[in-house]
Amino acid sequence: MRTDMKVFILILIVNVIVAVIYLISNIIMKKNKNYMVGFIVMLVCPVLGPIFYLCAYVVYKVFFSEPVDLDDVIFSKERAKAIVGAMEEQERNMVSLEEAIEITNEKDLRFLMMNIVRGDIQNFLYSISLALNSEDTETAHYAAAMLQEALNRFRVYVEKHRTIVLKQEENSMVYAEVLIDYMNRVLEQKVFTDMEQRHYVEIFDEIGEILFANQPEKVSSTHYEALSMRLLEINEYDRSEKWCKRAASYYPNALATYTCQLKLYFSCGEREKFFSVVEELKNSSVVVDSETLELLRVFR
Repeated sequence: MRTDMKVFILILIVNVIVAVIYLISNIIMKKNKNYMVGFIVMLVCPVLGPIFYLCAYVVYKVFFSEPVDLDDVIFSKERAKAIVGAMEEQERNMVSLEEAIEITNEKDLRFLMMNIVRGDIQNFLYSISLALNSEDTETAHYAAAMLQEALNRFRVYVEKHRTIVLKQEENSMVYAEVLIDYMNRVLEQKVFTDMEQRHYVEIFDEIGEILFANQPEKVSSTHYEALSMRLLEINEYDRSEKWCKRAASYYPNALATYTCQLKLYFSCGEREKFFSVVEELKNSSVVVDSETLELLRVFR
C-alpha cells in the first residue's frame, strides 16, 4: 500500500475517533442539543469539520464565555414610570353612547351599532335599548337583534347557574357569588319589562339569601348595596331595608352601607331615619365622595 493512502486512511480513522469522542462527550455532558449535527458534519467533512467546531469553541471561550455584569441593570417595576400624555384630540371627539345615538346621522349610527356588536355589549344594554326608537329602521333592527340575543343569553345563564346554586353542593356558593355580580350588571340597567324585571330581582334576592345563609363572609359591601337597590327599585322596601341592616352590621365603615340606607329612607319618606343616617355618616371615619355629597344636596 502506498504511503499517501496509508496517511489518508489514518486521517479518516483519527477523524472518526474525534467525531465519536465529540458525540460521547455531548451525550454525557448534555450541553449541546444539536450535537448530532456536529457529529454528522465531522464524518462527512473529515479534518475540516473538526477544525471548524474547534475554532468555534475557541472563539466562544475567548470572547463570549465571561458572565454578564448585571449590577447596573434594574429590573424593579417600581422604578419605571410610563408617562402617557393626554390624547386631547381623541377626548374632544368622545361622547357618551346615549348622546351618540341621539345626534349621529344614519350612516354613522349604523357604523356605531356594528362596532358595538363586535364587543361585549352586556354593560351597554340600556344604551342599545334607546336605539330601538331610532327613526332609522335598520339601526332599530340592529338594536332589537342585539338586545334580544343578550337577554336570551342572560335568561339561559341565570337559569343554569341558579339550578346549581339551589342544589347547594360543593362550590355552589362560588356560583352564587358570580351570579350576583352577573345579574346586577344587567338588572341595574332596567332593560326588561316590569314583570320580568321583578321576576329576576326575586331570583337575585333568592341567590343573595342562599349565599348569606351559607357563607356570609362572601357577601361584599357592594353585594349588599346591589341587593338593596334592586329591591328598592321594585318597591320592596322591607326587604331592601333587610339588606341595608345586614350591610350596617357587617360593613359599618363602608360608604356603600350609608348610601343604600340614604336612598332607601328617602324613597320611603322616612325623614327621621334619613337624617339619623346622615348624622352617623358625619360622625364616622368614612370618606365621602363627590357623588355622595351631591346625593345629600339633592335629598336635603
